[in-house]
Amino acid sequence: MTKIDLFAPLPLRHGPELKNRFMLAPLTNLQSHPDGRLSDEEIHWLTMRAEGGFGLTMTAASHVHPLGHGFPGQFGTFSDDFLPGLSKLAKSLKAHDTHAVVQLVHGGMRSPKAYIGQDPVCPSDNAEFGARALTEAEVQEVIESFILSALRCEKAGFDGVEIHGAHGYLLCQFLSPEVNQRKDRYGGSLPNRYRIIGEIIAGIRKRCGPKFSIGLRLSPERFGLKLAEIRDVAQEAMLSGEIDYLDMSLWSAFKTPEEVGFAQRPLIEWFAELKRGSTPIGVAGKIMSAQTARDCLSAGVDFVLIGRGAILHHDYPKKVKADPDFQPVSLPVTRAYLESEGLSAPFVNYMATWAGFVAD
Repeated sequence: MTKIDLFAPLPLRHGPELKNRFMLAPLTNLQSHPDGRLSDEEIHWLTMRAEGGFGLTMTAASHVHPLGHGFPGQFGTFSDDFLPGLSKLAKSLKAHDTHAVVQLVHGGMRSPKAYIGQDPVCPSDNAEFGARALTEAEVQEVIESFILSALRCEKAGFDGVEIHGAHGYLLCQFLSPEVNQRKDRYGGSLPNRYRIIGEIIAGIRKRCGPKFSIGLRLSPERFGLKLAEIRDVAQEAMLSGEIDYLDMSLWSAFKTPEEVGFAQRPLIEWFAELKRGSTPIGVAGKIMSAQTARDCLSAGVDFVLIGRGAILHHDYPKKVKADPDFQPVSLPVTRAYLESEGLSAPFVNYMATWAGFVAD
């Protein structure tokens, strides 16, 4: 296997190439306004990461529909009213030679009633979350909302979007044979359960320009997902030629899979070995040190997504370039330290809910 340098450029089918193999992971940060407008604090946090050397700088998940609002301080892309903030963010990121991306999501059953004013929606009725099933007409509305959000992001000046099909949000709910009990063409077989994602990607590809990139995020465990099925989805998406990269969120890249039939190898290997054509695949999941990032590329993936490391060091890529043995600062860190790294008070308070991250 050819050894890949973390600082080698990464070409994409559509849009500008990445200057290196570091992507900023899409990190929930709770920093924007309750009505869905981007805040200056969120723009500042992201711009620091672009300036810090990330080849691709991705936002937190942005909801594409009012019923998709999943967490406090989440910014939206479901209205033209948000274009001024989106344009300001895109311009700020692009000033630092980064591939600027908005992650798009619909919370589905994970959108609290307190935020959306009604029962959440889901592929099927779900008693645990008090969610009702989407009608087929509403499924089409969801698809269109993703496409329209992508068009807004393109108009605002972003290089692309990532479709969030992971972590139990609506598109992941469609993929789950446990959650999705539909009897129409969006339920049942795996091709039917993947259909909504495929139609979103195809719609964005058709209606956005040829220089606009599309990424897809998948996760292989929890929420009733089957690892073998997600492998099939990942390979189909990569070989379709319609996405520009696949982002596999693995919780921990080198962990052992939870499913007994796959426990003989690290999770990363089950995806690095897939046929991908010319579509790059990357992983997220506790990639903290420079050596672990290199280990991921040695395992066969094309790029890494940095989450906690990027929270602790806005210039993580630059630090790795300067020191091949770079290790992030030890935890816990002080609130003042996180503030110096561009986190506002709501983000710091959120990180304080992570065990052992913020010093008392």
